Amino acid sequence: MPWTMNDYPASFKSLDNVIRKKALEIANKMMQEGYDESRAIPIAISQAKEWKKNATEKEIENVSAHGSVTPSKDSSSARPELMDHAQHVVKETKQEAIDRASEIASNKGTSVVIHRKDGNIQDVLKPQ
Repeated sequence: MPWTMNDYPASFKSLDNVIRKKALEIANKMMQEGYDESRAIPIAISQAKEWKKNATEKEIENVSAHGSVTPSKDSSSARPELMDHAQHVVKETKQEAIDRASEIASNKGTSVVIHRKDGNIQDVLKPQ
């Protein structure tokens, strides 16, 4: 069951409303994508705080007034059939991207497929 502004983890209590709302959106989405609650909560809080630091006043106002904290079941990014698919990255990307893909693949129990710039597969990393 997704968290709401009326029902959320205790660690969200001290957050200001805009950060809490954004953190709830992020955490709900992460949970929908298969993350464990114990990992989703601190990541969501950190990302929401970082988002607010870099957000424009209009973006903050938009989340405050209109943002939804419940991920839409009809969202095009909510595609549970992709949970079984590997994460794909191009080798020339930064190591952080490969590390992030590895983390996602590990959470999903899938692998990471690393492509060369020409599109051919260079390597496949299995989850640990």
